[in-house]
Amino acid sequence: MLEDKNALGFLAKYPEPVPEYALLLREIIFKILPGITEQLDVPAKMLAYCYGQKYAELICTIFPSKKGLKLGFNEGTDLPDPDHLLGGTGKISRYVEIKSTHQIKSTAIKNLLKEGLKAYKKRMEKV
Repeated sequence: MLEDKNALGFLAKYPEPVPEYALLLREIIFKILPGITEQLDVPAKMLAYCYGQKYAELICTIFPSKKGLKLGFNEGTDLPDPDHLLGGTGKISRYVEIKSTHQIKSTAIKNLLKEGLKAYKKRMEKV
């Protein structure tokens, strides 16, 4: 687990409960995605979780804002979502609006992260 040391300061700039939710979400991401790297992108206002520097190696992102927190998924349009958590209208990415600690700890969020990892591995087979 490599985490960006500036991430904590970045998250602290947002009103509660955004930092609380983000820190809990980070813990779960690090547990489910072994060896994942966290990268802070200040201009984009996000934390990215990936296994390399290429966009294809990106699994998910955390987008904090004053209004809340979103968990984004690279190629989220292709992920199975039986709990209908994924939102957005982009051609590639999808996101989950995070509303509670209960939601963050849910099996549905954990399953989406696992599916994101499976999709990443499938993408890497093609490279």
